Amino acid sequence: MSLHIVCPHCHATNRVPANRLSAAPKCGACHQLLFTALPVELTEDHFNRHISNNDIPTLVDFWAPWCGPCRMMAPAFSKAATTLEPGMRLAKVNTEEEQALAARYQIRSIPTLALFMNGREIARQSGAMGEQDIIRWAKSTIQ
Repeated sequence: MSLHIVCPHCHATNRVPANRLSAAPKCGACHQLLFTALPVELTEDHFNRHISNNDIPTLVDFWAPWCGPCRMMAPAFSKAATTLEPGMRLAKVNTEEEQALAARYQIRSIPTLALFMNGREIARQSGAMGEQDIIRWAKSTIQ
């Protein structure tokens, strides 16, 4: 069985055998690693592609640079990527720069984590969390 995985660098959609996700797959278009153990910074231009074209869940951190709790949670979110990838894509959306995305998803407080699967939001959690809490919440939500 193959999974569609969107490249975090060039945003091309790749087909990867499910049993090879942990084998450091590379993008067929730009030849960079598909999983970098770092969250992908998404803009409105690429957001839908990552949410709709990834066959793995996408965990999005809606944040802003002026938000103290967001800045506190940022290292924990980045560390969570090392545990959750390659079974889940982690992404960040700067609500200050991407106000249309924040409005579309009715982000009322930040930081807010939203978990997407098959193009739709399946869960949401507001407030800063530590690394283990992020991992636990994300894993329990997709099971």
